[in-house]
Amino acid sequence: MNKTMQLLGVAIFAGVISISGYKLLDDKQTDNNVALLEENSTFIPTTYASTNSVNSGVDFTEAAEKTVHAVVHVKNKTITSQPTNIFDYMNGKGQPRATLGTGSGVIISPDGYIVTNNHVIENASELTVTLNNNITYEAELIGTDPKTDIALIRIKDSDIDFPFVPFADSNTVKIGEWVLAVGNPFNLTSTVTAGIVSAKARDLAGDSDTQSFIQTDAAVNRGNSGGALVNTNGELIGINTAITSETGSYVGYSFAVPSNNARKVVEDIMEFGDVQRGILGISALNNTAAIASGANIAPGVHVADVEKGSGADKGGIKTGDIIQNVDGIKIAKFSDLVGYLGSKRPNDVVEVQVLRDGNKKNIPVTLIKLETLEIPDIGLEVKNVSESALKARGIEYGVEISRALTQATKRYRIEGDIITLIDDIPIKNIDDAKRVMSTRRYEDALKITFINKKGETHSYIFR
Repeated sequence: MNKTMQLLGVAIFAGVISISGYKLLDDKQTDNNVALLEENSTFIPTTYASTNSVNSGVDFTEAAEKTVHAVVHVKNKTITSQPTNIFDYMNGKGQPRATLGTGSGVIISPDGYIVTNNHVIENASELTVTLNNNITYEAELIGTDPKTDIALIRIKDSDIDFPFVPFADSNTVKIGEWVLAVGNPFNLTSTVTAGIVSAKARDLAGDSDTQSFIQTDAAVNRGNSGGALVNTNGELIGINTAITSETGSYVGYSFAVPSNNARKVVEDIMEFGDVQRGILGISALNNTAAIASGANIAPGVHVADVEKGSGADKGGIKTGDIIQNVDGIKIAKFSDLVGYLGSKRPNDVVEVQVLRDGNKKNIPVTLIKLETLEIPDIGLEVKNVSESALKARGIEYGVEISRALTQATKRYRIEGDIITLIDDIPIKNIDDAKRVMSTRRYEDALKITFINKKGETHSYIFR
């Protein structure tokens, strides 16, 4: 009996030692795993909010089912010239080289019209789209708008009706609303991720006149560009376009062109062949620095100047007015205004509410057409300048550089500068610029003279 009890005691003691040792080893292994994660990761691990969607009472299955079959995989084959020696490089020659780009697109009509991003199909020599059922079709380019990064393509030679995603009113989208992002990240067909709208009218460039994105925390990665951002009804509220990341992969923020803006671009391309932009005819005061410093400034767009003869001028908007509402849409910053007007056309009438001397005033304004000219030879876009803006610079004529079109010209940071001469010929408006550019030889060096924001005169020669 005593011997039996001794053996039982030894067994119990050994079991305790074994369990304690396993637990110690397991704890140590877990610590090593955490250390490895922290060592190899740039970011602190967090709980992603969308993992709680099961308990949120929101059902995404219907929206996903409606969307996945209408989101396509876009392949863009581009032929470029690759120099093989220094002489090819100097003479702009080389061997043809094919490169393949990929992205996503959204079918918006049963006859196969597809909206995607301009950067997905840019410089394409061949376009193909693959549906969720793995059937591939050739596609053709209908038109593009680099400013909004929206392009319209169409499936070729097909007489069947395709599934499509209907447009929703992006003006009614609310912060905190659940959304789905559908696309083809990493060449994975029709991947669905969920998140919420975390901001609206987001301007990534800061006081830009071209950006007004919907921001979400739905996971978006490479290949998602041109894909669909839909609400829980499966309706299109945006076209996924960009992420902000130090790594090139999703880290919590993604941005989509609002559906109202994308729809307007598509309709303009189909009806007019290009995009018709309606503007008020004002320039705005940049209050970003003042607001950041804590200054007490009324929310809205502070009017710095009114273009003579514009809709704003004829309607009665004045310098010093603060635009706080347009057609019932709250305007807190310039990108709010840009985002809303991006869905409008020239000659549309909008109801503008301004704050003037402490009193609110409603002013109907007929939008005017934004006249611009692209000069591909130097990679710039220019527009006419108001008389008051010229006077402020102390000059009598010129055209304003509204946008740099290439990486080479973007590095000069000359947006907002005023071109006064092209090849030493005075340029008073975009018609002058168009005439000069149409009469010169492409192979000749091109000289532009401009005045920067400090009032300094500079000249660049492009070859």
